[in-house]
Amino acid sequence: MDLADLLKRFRKPAPPQEPASGNSAAPRTLDEQLREEIRRSFDEASKDEEHFPSTIDPRIQHVQLLLKFFGPLADKSVLDVGCGKGRFARVLKEQNPDADIWGLDISEEMLRFVPAGIQTRAGSMTDLPFAASTFDCVYATESLEHAVEIDKAVAEMCRVLKPGGRLVIIDKNAEHWGRFKTPAWERWFRREELEGLLARHCSEVRSEFISYWEDVAPDGLFLAWLATKQATK
Repeated sequence: MDLADLLKRFRKPAPPQEPASGNSAAPRTLDEQLREEIRRSFDEASKDEEHFPSTIDPRIQHVQLLLKFFGPLADKSVLDVGCGKGRFARVLKEQNPDADIWGLDISEEMLRFVPAGIQTRAGSMTDLPFAASTFDCVYATESLEHAVEIDKAVAEMCRVLKPGGRLVIIDKNAEHWGRFKTPAWERWFRREELEGLLARHCSEVRSEFISYWEDVAPDGLFLAWLATKQATK
């Protein structure tokens, strides 16, 4: 399904517009229109603390995997891509107070909930507003599924990662598609799909099934992709 089909399924009818004038801006592309719909959706979702909480239990395996794979983060820079209200970044900062933690999200309303001590930037996952090789660690937890242009988002995360830096993506398995109601734009991923995209930019790539809790076996819904960017010689 292409972006035009997605927009037809999701977008409400646009209100009548004034006739174009000589000074009017150029029409937005389909990518820009869909990005705006996604932004508005998450602006609205920011009001829902039950389903989009500001905090998370640090014992869950999503958090523990990040802490274990990244290791000590003192004096390191970390980017949470699609951070929402900063619930994962909050834990990383609490356990690594000397780390330079950044959170990026498309929704400025979500970013209002990110706690003090974590720097924020509003922007798109497919056009990260950071220079190349900026961060020691980058992660995206259940946010890549909203990027639409998945290959671009993966390439951008790898671009802003320093040589030798580490990247984690945690998201849902495409083989379990249909378990939940999802927005029209949302994507879930096959294990080999993201491994292939990451391998274009990283020298070491692997994936594993994970669960929420240590004493509960993974049921196949969540996958974690772990990658290390090739170090410069």
